[in-house]
Amino acid sequence: MSSLRTLLRPLVAAGLVAVLVAPAAPASAEPSVAELTRRIDKSSTELAQVVESYNELREKIKDNKKAAATLQARIGPLQEQTERSRADVGEIAVTAYKTGGLQTVDALLQGGSGSVVERLGTLDQLTRQRQKSIEGFTTNERQLVDQKTRLDTTLARQAAQAKELNSGKKKIERDLAKLYDLRRAAYGRATEQPKQQAGSAANDAPRISGGAGAAVRYAYGAIGKPYVWAASGPNGYDCSGLTSAAWRAAGKSLPHNTKMQWSAVAKINRSELRPGDLVFYRSLGHVALYVGDGQVIHAPTFGRHVEKRPVDLMAPYGYGRVR
Repeated sequence: MSSLRTLLRPLVAAGLVAVLVAPAAPASAEPSVAELTRRIDKSSTELAQVVESYNELREKIKDNKKAAATLQARIGPLQEQTERSRADVGEIAVTAYKTGGLQTVDALLQGGSGSVVERLGTLDQLTRQRQKSIEGFTTNERQLVDQKTRLDTTLARQAAQAKELNSGKKKIERDLAKLYDLRRAAYGRATEQPKQQAGSAANDAPRISGGAGAAVRYAYGAIGKPYVWAASGPNGYDCSGLTSAAWRAAGKSLPHNTKMQWSAVAKINRSELRPGDLVFYRSLGHVALYVGDGQVIHAPTFGRHVEKRPVDLMAPYGYGRVR
């Protein structure tokens, strides 16, 4: 027995050492709030970029539809004018054929007042003018039809893109559901509790005259309303939806897209900022409305609400004034 113990002792010791030095099985540790927040910020930024791309395409489709309708309205009357001019010249040809060329010439030589040269010149001028009119109308009509064809092609391409983007909305919604799950894990709820009740800040707006004042008052009234992607009110907004809605209340039309708004405004320096101006962020991925005293109102991101924050809530990209 003692010899058996002698044989087993090193094996037991080796097994104990193996247990002690063996790496522990990795525990499925829950991510920290800081890690969840990092993921939330990253996902939110990526989704916001997709939303702005969607907004941009929708604005371009809207503009092209208007242009196509305008061209179509112009083509109709132009076609009628062309047909009338063509009929006029055709009538001259028919009359000359029925009366006979020599009789027509004789009538020109004998009838009316003025010299023969003048009367021949009048007929020739009339014919040339009418033919020129036909050629002019035909050329214009062809140009308009060509433009309409190009626009139709553009609309078809953009409609296909919009269809693709709409089908991608399901993916966005799935990604958004994952984002809300992350928010629940980090904060206990998918959307934050608004700091102010929706509309309660409307009376806090500073007294500013003109269109800028109307835009600022609108933005104050939107504080506390939820971020809703691709929305421009009145119950929710994304970032460019809020700024476009605010200036729409002031009688100005701004496209519902951050990059297009940047193209539409007059560029200014930070020192020139005044209420109603726009502040752009994230390489034109985000926009806010300046309301004075170093503050902006903006629709921040998914799961949050319209709020007033310092202008340096993130590094500004540039500043613009609505024209």
